Amino acid sequence: MDQKPVMIDVDHVTIRFNLSNQKVDNIKEYFVKLVKRELMFQEFLAVNDVSFQVRQGEAWGLIGTNGSGKSTMLKTISGILKPYKGSVTVNGSVAPLIELGAGFDPELSARENIFLNGCVLGHSEKFMQEHFDEIVDFAEIHKFLDSPLKNYSSGMRARLGFSVATMVKPDILIVDEILSVGDYKFRKKCEARMKELLSGGTTLLYVSHSIDEVKRLCDHALWIDKGVARMQGEAKAVCDAYMEVMKK
Repeated sequence: MDQKPVMIDVDHVTIRFNLSNQKVDNIKEYFVKLVKRELMFQEFLAVNDVSFQVRQGEAWGLIGTNGSGKSTMLKTISGILKPYKGSVTVNGSVAPLIELGAGFDPELSARENIFLNGCVLGHSEKFMQEHFDEIVDFAEIHKFLDSPLKNYSSGMRARLGFSVATMVKPDILIVDEILSVGDYKFRKKCEARMKELLSGGTTLLYVSHSIDEVKRLCDHALWIDKGVARMQGEAKAVCDAYMEVMKK
């Protein structure tokens, strides 16, 4: 039986940040220290030599404690960050849901933000008009369409972002924790939508601190510990190993 094509190939990726060792209060002081070569930085490897491959239709859960590098890994796969070492190859269209409110303007209404976010995702105004009712129905924001997004709760913003990102079937859907701010009923609705997309061949990368959610949605998992890939493989086995360590 032929294997399905590789959609995401993460090859020995290292992501480095420079952390300042001193406090700089303003831009002028920063540039003075920069010119005098007095700025000192400490190297921090947020992700260190991580490799894995995701094939078409697979659902991968990324698990680990806060600060382990999960979100940094997703931002690199999404093209927001560039690796310091190694490479990331992505084949297909990506719908990233990484940061709450990304691609939205809080001063604009939800109606205006639907078209703005659609433009960010590469859709035409005509296309967004054709799918407008579908987006609003799924997000359940009919009464608040003309309210500024800054007045929305975090859960309502998550509803809108998820609805726009999944109105068409992306090749790759990336979801990072933002659904945790939604209510139970809407999270279940989102899970159903993700399962529907998976059955149609969409590939899923999913970050959540809910191990039960990862087991329900994902067939594979990657456990990242302090930037290092500690274990990867079948979702249940990886999640069980992670929980054993957490209990200790």
